[in-house]
Amino acid sequence: MKNRTLTISLSLLLLPVILCGQEKTITLKQAQILVPRPAFDPVRSLIPGEMESPGDTIETSNPVLKVVLHSDGTWEYAKDPVVASENPVFHSYWNNETIIPYTQALSDLPLKIMLVLSDDASKFCCPYGIKVFSPFGRRHGRNHNGVDIPMPRGSELYAAFDGKVRVSTFHRGFGNVVVIRHENGLETIYGHMSERKVKANDWVKAGDVIGTCGSTGRASGPHLHFETRYEGYAFDPQWIIDFEKGILRHGVYILKRTQFGTQNKYVPESEEEDDEIFRADEEIAEQEAVAAAEAERKAAEEAAAKAAEVWYTIKSGDNLSTIAKRNGVSVSSICKLNNITTKTTLRVGRRIRLK
Repeated sequence: MKNRTLTISLSLLLLPVILCGQEKTITLKQAQILVPRPAFDPVRSLIPGEMESPGDTIETSNPVLKVVLHSDGTWEYAKDPVVASENPVFHSYWNNETIIPYTQALSDLPLKIMLVLSDDASKFCCPYGIKVFSPFGRRHGRNHNGVDIPMPRGSELYAAFDGKVRVSTFHRGFGNVVVIRHENGLETIYGHMSERKVKANDWVKAGDVIGTCGSTGRASGPHLHFETRYEGYAFDPQWIIDFEKGILRHGVYILKRTQFGTQNKYVPESEEEDDEIFRADEEIAEQEAVAAAEAERKAAEEAAAKAAEVWYTIKSGDNLSTIAKRNGVSVSSICKLNNITTKTTLRVGRRIRLK
């Protein structure tokens, strides 16, 4: 769950950490922590509640992400929910009453959609790990747009990914239902709850308890009805989650438009599909490597420039001419480096940069 040392983490953006205030002290190596990268391999479910209380927080160049330092010397990424909620995905078709508010045609969606499901800052928590007993597809002549997972009544239900609660209400069919929209445009739906523990517009993290299992609505017994939808169109959750093993099959998944609809149930991936996902992962990794090299080059240049700096503390009787002559530099260069003019009063004790 948490990284054991402050090592460099890379992503497509690769922007360096910015200190939040002059009073902060941090080494150059720590300052080179970068925005998280997507997870490519199967992702194991986190353990809800394992987070420790933070000791300090460092801002990054991505305003959504913070680096949380723990008292035991470990660290992890965290998201600022206020900033994250400004993402346009949380405004388009945003409706706190309607389960499916989207109106666009399926043909308007891309043929292939790359979903980044998990990275260093975005974890995954299996809502409940057990074998699916009623799969996605047609059932009793009707569309069953999700999977049913048997659970003891009153069992806690966890948010699968970070996101913002769009709907928390009672619905005739779903019973007590929660709909969470995630930053990649995905929505997860949790139905038949006995109790809802979040309200509309709440920000939740993967692993947060959002309710308890029940049999409200059209349900014959206690279970979780779980759906995954993109722009309102349902696809089999088992394409991305192995509920029996409690893992996310891929940190990055290529969702095809042909996978929407109850006729497209999950089947083990073909070699062709595996190759496609692998190629997408390789492309991201290649971009990541190029960005890493550029970040390393810039860091080296900045470190060299910092090491070459020469500073001088003003003493009584000093003026720009004597300081420049004594140190082999020009008055104009001193003025430029310190954003001053020849008429600026030099106060005793002030530090000015000479080179």
